[in-house]
Parts: sequence; C-alpha cells; structure tokens
Amino acid sequence: MNMQVENKELTVGSVQIAGVSSSSVFLIGDTQCITLSSIFDTPPESLIIGPLVPLAAEK
Repeated sequence: MNMQVENKELTVGSVQIAGVSSSSVFLIGDTQCITLSSIFDTPPESLIIGPLVPLAAEK
C-alpha cells in the first residue's frame, strides 16, 4: 500500500474534555511512536467493578 501524507498547519482554538476512561489517549498533532502498556498486580477475583455512571451531556 502506498500512502502519501501532506501535513498542513494545524491550529486548535480550545478543547473541552467531559471525561476520561481508564484507558485513553488524546493527541493533537504528529507523533512518531506510541507505546501503551498496562499491568495489574491484583488478582482478577478481587477486582470489583461497580455500576457505570453516564457522563452528563453539555447543554
């Protein structure tokens, strides 16, 4: 596959983030390499996940 990328100027005025998950990435611009890792040192049996609460929508 051949891909041609033409980078132009990028201007970001403002950013509003309503919430962040336990595993998230927020990028503006270019990057060469992203390496993500996660380690749990707790046994899965002791992990308690409660009910999910939806984020309030902005009006």
